[in-house]
This record gives sequence, structure tokens and C-alpha cells, in this order.
Amino acid sequence: MTAADDPTIRDLVGGVLWPGFLGRSIPDWLRRELDSGLAGAVLFAHNLHGEPAGALAAEFAAYSAETRPLLVGIDEEGGNVTRVDAALGSTLPGAAQLGFVDDLGATEAVGEQLADRSRAVGANVVLGPVADVNTDPRNPVIGVRSFGADPELVSRHAVAQLRGIQRAGAAACVKHFPGHGDTHLDSHHAMPELTIGLDELERIHLPPFRAAIAAGVAAVMTAHIIVPEWGTAPATLNPVALAHLRGLGFEGVIITDALDMAAVRESVGAGPGAVQALRAGADLLCISNPTNPGAAAAADQDVRDFREVQQAIFAALDDGTLDVAIVARAAERVRRLAVSLDAAPSNERMPLDTRRVAREAITVDAEIPALPGARAVLDVRGRSTLAVDSDADYVERALAAGGRVLRGDAAVPGGGPLVVIVDAVGAPGPQRDRVANIAAIRPDAVVVDTGMPGEPLPLPTLHTRAASRLAAEVASELLESGAGA
Repeated sequence: MTAADDPTIRDLVGGVLWPGFLGRSIPDWLRRELDSGLAGAVLFAHNLHGEPAGALAAEFAAYSAETRPLLVGIDEEGGNVTRVDAALGSTLPGAAQLGFVDDLGATEAVGEQLADRSRAVGANVVLGPVADVNTDPRNPVIGVRSFGADPELVSRHAVAQLRGIQRAGAAACVKHFPGHGDTHLDSHHAMPELTIGLDELERIHLPPFRAAIAAGVAAVMTAHIIVPEWGTAPATLNPVALAHLRGLGFEGVIITDALDMAAVRESVGAGPGAVQALRAGADLLCISNPTNPGAAAAADQDVRDFREVQQAIFAALDDGTLDVAIVARAAERVRRLAVSLDAAPSNERMPLDTRRVAREAITVDAEIPALPGARAVLDVRGRSTLAVDSDADYVERALAAGGRVLRGDAAVPGGGPLVVIVDAVGAPGPQRDRVANIAAIRPDAVVVDTGMPGEPLPLPTLHTRAASRLAAEVASELLESGAGA
């Protein structure tokens, strides 16, 4: 009998798999896999748009009540990254805003709200907080998703947020071990490699993970990044890296970052990567967001991605590459976490003034003139990363206040109030160059920077530290009246 034909083995394998899916209700294929032991699923923006907030929640809750507890995950970070509010933009502060304001009570309250919003759509695992220490200003994928560049600040805010998440009844999953903050490549598209030594890794990037583990975090997500002194495999697939994580005292669930990301898919492949991740010590395999291929995605992309990983694990069990005991241990950790989330959460919530946090997170370089009424907005930012999972234009619309929105290399308007949006000016590059060109044409323009600040630009600049609806609305209010440096 092959592994695929053995009901017990199928149940164990299902217990370590965590796929995304297409559609706004549980599809038939996913329901069949849930009946065969699947751990649960991960929700993305496309699963939630256009449906009542509780529709999927009711489906997953009914299944859990009738059959067994499931783990349903969601990337809900506040700020730039939201699945629940992807169409309209998050109304919660993001990590960089919270780290800059440095109010631990606010950060903990945001954690509670993240859990509440996630649970309302059926998710009980919040894939956050981000525990990365963002030390590279060129970082294309972390940036304002991090609380900051100081390990002690990141540690205390990661702990505050995870406590809020877990008190509100969801599991928190800190990410991305051993730290994605000192990279200048996005692992969705390439394989980043840390160029720092282990001493710097231990001193700068691991403290937030240590603090989170000490605070009782339920799960840790791995990063697809290479630490040369640990070998040539990225941390997700690296037994040295994951043994190091266990050596920090972590006994919870190790979750992989998505296996369809290019760092894995284009190196070893999602299927072989899944086998390597289990052998390395991972417990729960996040398979994919099936909409990531964009227009190239097949109508059954979710099933294809899932089967690729599932069949690779079955084959590895059949040929002895993977020991069933490894899968059984991982599945048991996942099961224990799912069962633990059945407890009722606390109903008490901390006070949270989101607009205060967003306002206090804004800084300005030079005097910002008052720009009341409609404004032309020229957005020179690049496309959102796959982590954001949204191309909605809520930031541009809020800043335009009814005015027109231009993008990329569009001609610079010759007159009228002009706002230029940037998000990658923390280091020299195309956006800084573009701002310099615009300044030569329109020295009266104002810049709104939604990324991490760098050296002053040649135009007055308002730094929001987030590309969210909340941040944009507060910035628009400041543009109405002007602001001093």
C-alpha cells in the first residue's frame, strides 16, 4: 500500500498542510481534504471581498464544531498589510507607526483588534507580529512592516502585540525567523542572503524572537533567507536554522513562509521544498496564495499548488526520503495548537485611539504649505509586493481629495496643488531621482512618503510610515491646513 492509499498516513500528511484556496466559500476539494485530516487553510484578500464578513467564519466554525478544530490563518498586520480590509485599506496603525510612537498600550490594543478582525472572518491564527529588525533601508519587503531598526524596541512591541492577539483568542505567529530585516531582496521573487556574521545575527536580529518565545508566542514563521554560516539552504529548509530556533526554547508550531515564493519555488521547487522543510523541523507548511501568478493563474491553481506539495510528501514517504515519525510529530504539534484555541477569549479590550497614533507617527521635513481642496496626486511608487496582496488606490484617493491621480512617468502637472507619493526614498534610487526631477519643474510640490524616511528630499515631505487608509486620511487632513517641521 502506498502512502496515498493509507488513510492513517493521509490524515497525518493533511495535518501538516496549510493551503490557500480560490473562492469565497470552502470549495469541494478543500472540504474533502478537511475530511481527510487537513490542518486548515489560509485566507487571502480574494477570499473575503464581496461577501458578508462572517460568511466564511460560519463555514469554518460549523466544520470545527461538527468535526474537529481547524487552524485558519491570515496575514493581518495593520498598516500596509491587511486581508480583511484590502479593498478599502487598513484603519489600524502598522508596525512602523507603532514603533515610532512607542506606546506599548497602543501596540497591545492593536493586537487585540487584529485578532478580533481576523476571528470575524473565520481566522484564528494571526500571521504576525513582524519581529524583523529593519536595518537595511533598501529592504523591499519589510520596511514599514517592522517596528523599527532597534532590537530592543522591536522586541518590546512584538511582545506587546502578540499578547494582545493571544488575549483576544487567536494564536500569534511572529515572523520571519531568523530575521528578514537586513536583506535587500524580496523572497517572493528571489533568494535573499544575509551578509552578516552570526554574532550580529544573535545581537541584532534574534532578540525579538527570543522575547516572543519567552512571552509564550504560539507559532513562529520561517524566512526563505540564507545564513551562510548555517549552510546553503534557506532557513525554512535548513535543519541547523530550525534546530537553533528550538534551542531558543520554542516548543510551539514552526510555520513555513509560503512555499510558492520564488526563493523556494525557483530553487528546489515547492514539492521538494516541502519535504526538506519537514525534515528540517518545520511543522506546518504554508503552501501558497493561488492568485500570486496573476493573469497566469489557472482556474484550479489552488488545487494544483496543493497537489504538488501533497504528492511530493507521499512520494518521499514511499521511497524513504521522509520518515513518517517526522510527519506524525509535526501533525501532533499542529493538532495541539488547534485544540488550544477552543477556549473563549477575554472580552475586555484596551482603549485605542487610532487617529492619535497615526498623527503622532507623522513627521515633516520643512514647512508643508496648506493645500485645501482637490489636489493632483502623482504616485511614483512601484507595484505593491505580493505580501501586500492588494493594488487598491485608497492612498491616492484619500490624498487627492477629489483631484486627479497620475502614476509612474506621467507628465508633471503645470499648475495647481501637487502631491507626490513615494515609498522607497530611504536610500538612493529611482524614486529619489524622480523627486529631484519633479522639484526642478514644480518646486511648490509636496511629497508624501509612505515608506521609511531617509535623507531629506528637495521638496517638503510628510512621512506617514504606512500606506494605509488610516495614514492617508490623517495625512490629507494635515495637507488641508499645512504643517510645520
